[in-house]
Amino acid sequence: MEILQFDIRGKFAHFRKYYANNTALTYSLPPRTAVMGMLAAISGMPRDSYYVELASDKIRIGIAIKTPIKKTFHRLNFLSIKSTGDFRKSFESDFRGMAGNPIQTPFEVVSGYNVQKDDVCYRVFITHTELGKNTFQALRKRLLTHDLVYTLALGTANFNASISNIVSYDDNQVVEKQAMEECINFDSAVNSENVTEILFEKETSGSIEEDLLPADFISNNNRELSRMNRILYTTAEIPLRVKLTGSYYIIQNQIDDQIIQFLE
Repeated sequence: MEILQFDIRGKFAHFRKYYANNTALTYSLPPRTAVMGMLAAISGMPRDSYYVELASDKIRIGIAIKTPIKKTFHRLNFLSIKSTGDFRKSFESDFRGMAGNPIQTPFEVVSGYNVQKDDVCYRVFITHTELGKNTFQALRKRLLTHDLVYTLALGTANFNASISNIVSYDDNQVVEKQAMEECINFDSAVNSENVTEILFEKETSGSIEEDLLPADFISNNNRELSRMNRILYTTAEIPLRVKLTGSYYIIQNQIDDQIIQFLE
């Protein structure tokens, strides 16, 4: 198995929860669907065209939080748009923000603990099934040559992001294991349904989170969900210590090994 790894980093992040309406809540880490969008931007795929090509049965994705993060609320002034007046003809058009008072909306943001000094960094792991081999090879070529088509963002368009630490691991560096409910320190998020026990320690107190995230879209170009992931992870840049069943992977390199699961 070949695994491609890269870090995506920025000052702020926001991955809106699909059920949030009046208040813009965010996930702590990018859902699989958000990572699909990043991979599509790297490849230059048109909007909403990648639901089948990057689906779970073709491209497998894992995610890890690499910097301690926190979430804070801010208030944004949104325009009050109640009509579709032509802003080119009328200065009073809603789209100019002149038709009424702005609407203050709570907006949750992911950041580092020290906003002035710290960044938000996620590590993405991707591999492929037999059906997604060609797509994976195209992504691999673009990443290793830094030939990205579109600029990346951590959720919203104004939260610009950069990619670094791009590494390709071959079959000799990746070991697949079957867990037998032994204690394992995971560097990535894991699938909750596989976890049989969480081992809490002082360092992980208050940093372990579980969430239900979007995983795949129906192929109708309308952003309708077909599958969700329930995952478990830590937000403090420390391993998640759990007992579980199912398969996991050890990525071996010269510095230290990484233990990961793909979101499935």
